[in-house]
Amino acid sequence: MRRLFPVTDQTPSEPEGEWSFDALAEAYAYPKTDGPWLRANMVSSLDGAGQHEGRSQPLSSDTDMRIFGTLRALADVVVVGAETVRQEGYRPARAREAFAARREAAGQGPAPVIAVVTAALDLDFGLPLFTSPLVPTLILTGAAAPPDRVREAERAGAVVVVAGDGPGVEPARAVEALAGRGLPRMLTEGGPRLLGQFVAAGVLDELCLTVAPLLTAGTAQRIAGGPPVSVPERFRLESLLEEAGFLYTRYRRI
Repeated sequence: MRRLFPVTDQTPSEPEGEWSFDALAEAYAYPKTDGPWLRANMVSSLDGAGQHEGRSQPLSSDTDMRIFGTLRALADVVVVGAETVRQEGYRPARAREAFAARREAAGQGPAPVIAVVTAALDLDFGLPLFTSPLVPTLILTGAAAPPDRVREAERAGAVVVVAGDGPGVEPARAVEALAGRGLPRMLTEGGPRLLGQFVAAGVLDELCLTVAPLLTAGTAQRIAGGPPVSVPERFRLESLLEEAGFLYTRYRRI
């Protein structure tokens, strides 16, 4: 893999070929800030598809998965929508030996918390995501969520966090609630509807987007859907890596 931007002299920590997890962790380190930081990680085809046959994995690559694992390992919490949990077969985040010392030095637990955003709590609470995580899975929902489903989630060991006055979640309230639980370094992995809600609410700070050298055609969703913004928000390019035609971009809100 090679760095295309910013342009720097090549160093031993940035060899061409596979980067170490330490080199990736440095490249994707969270910025030093006093407040919460919400980062998104998504993949897209050249023609804008965020999925193929309902899943993002066919657009990915081995290096993309290494970056995926790195971003997870740097985060306090991974925020994901209920539909993505169902489609992608989400499992608990695992402890990664390669990042253990880095997480300990940052005051983090062995693995990030998974936080599922859902209004109806239409989830299988018998899945390992809820029954056997290293740290309890959070359910982000609204005050009007179905009480019977809330009780079932809590019986399964999940922690229910109210982040909205109605049945659904208000994105700004979700960010505030997670930061209030000591989880300021946030990563959302989708799906498109959830990312679109974060974008529309103006709370997304950073986008890490893998552009796959693939054309899919069809009617697949973009990486973000949902309500439009009145004025498109400008992001600036922070870094650009390339390998085998895949572009690994990192954009930050201006």
